Amino acid sequence: MNNSTYLVALIGSVLVLAGIIELLRRRQLSEKYAVLWLMVGLLLLVFTVFPRLTLSLARGLGVAVPTNLMFFVGIVFLVGVVLHLSWEVSRLENETRKLAEDLAILRLEVEQLQKDKRGENVA
Repeated sequence: MNNSTYLVALIGSVLVLAGIIELLRRRQLSEKYAVLWLMVGLLLLVFTVFPRLTLSLARGLGVAVPTNLMFFVGIVFLVGVVLHLSWEVSRLENETRKLAEDLAILRLEVEQLQKDKRGENVA
């Protein structure tokens, strides 16, 4: 890796980590995801600072091209994130449906109480 490529990669890694920290600081990134994304940012920085680590890891796992290993790890990570987010969306959809049902029942009860109070439903 030549100096300009290394410098761009290093600046990019630092910017990604700084962006994650800024999202956390502004509370725009949930705490339950904070550790995961901080680890991703730190790993990105470590592999950028020590590029030979990627080469050694690829050789140890029997991967011919270190870039292929990084792409594979990235794709597996993204599939995991998408799966988790799909689970979260499903859970939130169920919770929203239940809340909407509960709200409809409460509105019906309030309307019934208002009618009873006005004497409209007195037999």
